[in-house]
Amino acid sequence: WFRALALGVSFLKCLLIPAYYSTDFEVHRNWLAITHNLPLSQWYYEATSEWTLDYPPFFAWFEYALSHVAKYFDPKMLVIENLNYTSRATIFFQRFSVIFTDILFIYAVRECCRCVNGKRAAKDILEKPTFILAVLLLWNFGLLIVDHIHFQYNGFLFGLMLLSVARLCQKRYLEGALLFAVLLHFKHIYIYVAPAYGIYLLRSYCFTANNADGSLKWRSFSFLHVTLLGLIVCLVSALSLGPFIVLGQLPQVISRLFPFKRGLCHAYWAPNFWALYNAVDKALTIFGLKCNFLDPTKIPKASMTGGLVQEFQHTVLPSVTPLATLICSFISILPSVFCLWFKPQGPRGFLQCLVLCALSSFMFGWHVHEKAILLAILPLSLLSVQRAKDAGIYLILTTTGHFSLFPLLFTPPELPIKILLMLLFTVYSFSSLKSLFRRERPLLTWLETIYLLQLVPLEIFCEIVFPLTPWKRHFPFVPLLLTSVYCALGVTYAWLKLYISVLTERISVRQKVE
Repeated sequence: WFRALALGVSFLKCLLIPAYYSTDFEVHRNWLAITHNLPLSQWYYEATSEWTLDYPPFFAWFEYALSHVAKYFDPKMLVIENLNYTSRATIFFQRFSVIFTDILFIYAVRECCRCVNGKRAAKDILEKPTFILAVLLLWNFGLLIVDHIHFQYNGFLFGLMLLSVARLCQKRYLEGALLFAVLLHFKHIYIYVAPAYGIYLLRSYCFTANNADGSLKWRSFSFLHVTLLGLIVCLVSALSLGPFIVLGQLPQVISRLFPFKRGLCHAYWAPNFWALYNAVDKALTIFGLKCNFLDPTKIPKASMTGGLVQEFQHTVLPSVTPLATLICSFISILPSVFCLWFKPQGPRGFLQCLVLCALSSFMFGWHVHEKAILLAILPLSLLSVQRAKDAGIYLILTTTGHFSLFPLLFTPPELPIKILLMLLFTVYSFSSLKSLFRRERPLLTWLETIYLLQLVPLEIFCEIVFPLTPWKRHFPFVPLLLTSVYCALGVTYAWLKLYISVLTERISVRQKVE
C-alpha cells in the first residue's frame, strides 16, 4: 500500500507540471546559472538578478549538480543574463527535478511510519495509524502546492528532517545528528528547531542513564559521545563553510543568509503574532485619524500592505526590531526546552519540543514566510496518530495553516485546484483521525468547529465577493489582511493549546526511566 500511495502522489505531481509557478521558479533558474558559470568565489557576490543566492553552501552545491543535468535540456536557462527565461524544456526540467528529489521524502516517510507506536491494531488497513500517517505526510496539501505549483524544493529538505527524526526515534543518534547538521547547511530556516535536537541529544545520548526516580544521573555523562557529536557538527560545518572562510568571504555569506533589512513581515503577512500586532496598529491608526489624534501627513501610505519587502515603522504601537523578535522567540522556546530536559518522554517529548520550537519561531520570528508553517505541521503529523489530544491540535493547525497558503496561488486557473486539493486533504484528515480515535472524546469542541467552518465564507468573500466590490480598487490588500489575521488566531490558539498540554502533562516515573 505504501508504494501505491507514493506512486499516486507522484502521478498527481506530474499532472501539476503545467500549473502556475511563482517568482521562485526564476530564483532557482538564476541559481542554476550562477553556480554553473561562476567560480565559487563569486557565488555570493553575483547580483545581476534581484534574486541573489541566499541559501547555505550545500544548497548552492545542489544547484551546481542540477545545472550539469540542466544543460542537456536547455543550455539557455544557464545564461545568467537570461532573466525570467522560460521554455518548455526549462519548465519540464525544473518541475521534474523537484519530483525526482522527493524520493528522499518518500523514503523518510516510510522510516517514520516504522517508528509509529503500533498498539492500535486495526483489521482494516485504512484505519491503521501507519497508513493514516503516510497519507498525511505524502499527500500533505501544503507541501504539494508550495513545491509543485508555487515551486520550491522543500520536499527533499523535509525528507532530511523527517529521516533525522526517524533515526533519533530508532536511537541511531549519530546518524540523526549528522542528517540534521547537513540539513542546516542546506537551508538555515531549520535552525528554528535546533534547540530541540541539541537538548534531546544531550539528555538522551550524552547522558547515558537515569536514576530510579527518572532524574538525570550526572555521573553517566559521556565525554566520548559529546566529542563525537562535536566532530560531526565541526566536520559538516567545515565542509560547507570552509572554502568561504579560506576565501575570507564568510561575512558576505552570513549577510546573504540573514538579510535583516527585508523587514519584520513578508509582503503577505504570515499568520503569526506580528500579523495580529500589525492589524491592531492599523486599527488604532484608523481610529486615531477619525478622532484627529494623529497627523495624516506623517502616516506612510499603503504601509505594511503595499507588497514591498522592506523595513517599516509602525504608526501607533512601538516598532519592532530584529533583536526584539529574537528575544521573543527565545523566551517562547524556553518552556518547551525545559520540559524536554526535566520531563523527558523519549521520542514523543522530542517531537513535542520540535513542534513547539517551530511554532514559537513562526509566531515571533523576523520576516517569517507563510510557508514556514509546514515546519510545524509535518512533524505534528507523527503525534496526531498517537493521541487524540494531539490529533485535535493537528486538525486546527493544519486547516488554518494550509488555508493561509491560499494567497500564494492567486491566478484563476489554480482556484479550483487549490480548493479541491484542500477539501480532499482536510476531509480525509478529519475522517481518518476521527475514526482512529472514535472510542475517545470528540477531537474538537463546538467552538473550534465553528471557527474552522468560518473559513468557508471567508474564502467566498475573498475570492468571489470582494473582487466585485469598489473596495478592490482602493483597498486591494483587504483579502490578504483578513486571511492572515483570521488564520493567525487559529495558529496562535493551536500553539497555546499544545503548550498547555505539554506543560500540564503528568509523567510517570516509569516513563521518565524509559
